[in-house]
Amino acid sequence: MEDKRILYVSSEVVPYLAENEVSLMSYEVPKMINDQGGQIRIFMPRYGNINERRHQLHEVIRLSGMNLVVNDMDMPLIIKVASIPKERIQVYFIDNDEYFKRKATFTDEEGVLYPDNDERAIFFAKGVVETVKKLNWVPDIIHVHGWMAGMLPVYMKHYYKNEALFADTKIVTSVYNQSFDGNLNDEMLKKVLFDGVPEEDVKMLATPNYTNLVKASIAHSDAVIVSSENLSAELQAAVEESGKPFLPYVSKDKFAEAYTNFYKNQVL
Repeated sequence: MEDKRILYVSSEVVPYLAENEVSLMSYEVPKMINDQGGQIRIFMPRYGNINERRHQLHEVIRLSGMNLVVNDMDMPLIIKVASIPKERIQVYFIDNDEYFKRKATFTDEEGVLYPDNDERAIFFAKGVVETVKKLNWVPDIIHVHGWMAGMLPVYMKHYYKNEALFADTKIVTSVYNQSFDGNLNDEMLKKVLFDGVPEEDVKMLATPNYTNLVKASIAHSDAVIVSSENLSAELQAAVEESGKPFLPYVSKDKFAEAYTNFYKNQVL
C-alpha cells in the first residue's frame, strides 16, 4: 500500500474516546496502512468529552472559518488537529460549538439520543469533504467507520458528485453491530433531500434507525467490510445483496493481510 492515500472517517477513534469495536478498528487499520508506507488522514468529530489539553488539540486557522449549510442554516466549521503519540498519525477533528460542545458523544445523561444527531452527521460529512478539498489531498480510498460517519458516502455520491478532485476515489464502509436503539430525528430524510439527494436513493431514511443508516451507507459505497463477528441477519443480508465487493469478518489478529488484499484487489 506504499504511497496510496487513504482517508479514514470515523465516529470514534482511540485514544480520544473509550475503546469499543469502532474506535479500536478506526485506530488499528490506519496504523497498519501507515506502517506499510501508505499516506493516511483520520477525521472524527470533536465531541465535548475529548480532553483537548491532554491530547494537545489545536485549531487549524487556515482550514477553519467556512460555513456549512445544514437544513438551511449556516453553521461555522472549526478544524482542530492532533497527533497520535508515537505513531506519527495526524487526526483532524470536525468541530462546531452548536453540535459538538456538549460533554458526551451521542446521548444525554439519561441515555437519550440527541435530537440533532441527524444534523450532526450531515455536518460531519460535509465538514470532512470541505476540509479535504482545502487540503487539496486526493484520497485513493475513503474508508468509513461508525454511524456518525455514515452520511459521507451518500453525500460523496450525490452532493459532491461533480467534484473533479474525487473522480477516482473509492468508498469503503465498515459495517458494525448495532450501536444505538430507536430512531434519529423524524425530519432527517427531509434534511437530506434539501441537499438535492434523490429521494429514491435514500428512502430508507424515512425511518432513520441504525440499520437504515448503515443500509444507506452501503448503498452509496464501492465496497463493504464486515467488521463485527455477529451482524444482525438484516444487515448481513444488506451486505450480501448489495452487489458490492465485500470482505467477510476477519478477527483482529488476522485483519492486516485481509484488509490490504481487499483494498488492492477489490477496491483500487
